Amino acid sequence: MVRETLGQGYRLARKVVVAVVGGTVVLFGVALIALPGPALLVIPLGLGILAVEFRWARRWLQRARRGAEEAASRLRSKRPEPEGQGYTEPQRRE
Repeated sequence: MVRETLGQGYRLARKVVVAVVGGTVVLFGVALIALPGPALLVIPLGLGILAVEFRWARRWLQRARRGAEEAASRLRSKRPEPEGQGYTEPQRRE
């Protein structure tokens, strides 16, 4: 009985710590949207921390990952490949 109570207390404490740390990182990332900084890296990091304990954060993180992959593939498909501009050896000066 005591062990069960300690286990429940540990799970609750872990959930609270993850919520505070992850929420702080997400809020910092949201602030970085207006401030100079890598908001698009910090917000998913915070969601990743929250996803350790919260299912809703896991779903948001998966949705954000899919959106990023789709955006990257759209950018890759729109970028024209320059013709005749492959790798060339640098010219040596003598």
